[in-house]
Amino acid sequence: MKVAILFSGGKDSCYALYKAQKQHEISCLLVIESQNPESYMFHTPNIKWTKLQAQSMNIPLLKKTTKGEKEKELKELEQLISEAKQKYQIQGIVTGALASVYQSSRIQKICDKLNLKCINPLWGMPQEKLLQELIENKFEVVIIGVFAYPLTDEFLGKTIDQTLIKQLKQLTEKWKINPAGEGGEIETFVTSAPMFKKKIIIKKSEKDYHNHAGTLIIKQANLK
Repeated sequence: MKVAILFSGGKDSCYALYKAQKQHEISCLLVIESQNPESYMFHTPNIKWTKLQAQSMNIPLLKKTTKGEKEKELKELEQLISEAKQKYQIQGIVTGALASVYQSSRIQKICDKLNLKCINPLWGMPQEKLLQELIENKFEVVIIGVFAYPLTDEFLGKTIDQTLIKQLKQLTEKWKINPAGEGGEIETFVTSAPMFKKKIIIKKSEKDYHNHAGTLIIKQANLK
């Protein structure tokens, strides 16, 4: 089946792509660039660098900018999916949804309207299992956003490895956060993966952190 990936550049959408490509033909990546950092639907930090990931995988990228108004952004997502259906004759949409009923139900509604199959390869996966599988499959994932106490600015720029998973597990037990950030606590960016032909090198970045929340802003990056 020809499918499009709802893509943010983070670990969930990248891993969903990795799993989906084993059964389907990936026609394009769909990126919504929201100007609202509080968007209910879309990942926002460093979204512009998805262009490097698309280049590395040699997959076409379709992008649409939205102001991020709560329901209007769904209409804009529908327009982007409709454009992909017309341009690439896709038959399905792949999402990186793990447990968010808010996101998955709205995407399913759009797919039903456009007569497309909605595919959620990661749905219901335990969060710690997801992190372990990323490491096992040689994904390099950088934390680029933290949005909950006790995640400090020290986490920004860290790569997910066994030490970090252990640390997140301890914080989960004490503070009840989601270890893979399913509650919005953590945002990530994938710099290397099995489907990447070139690795992304972050050349320059800066931290913007205030009141237990912040992002690693990628200022310069290239493919190697």
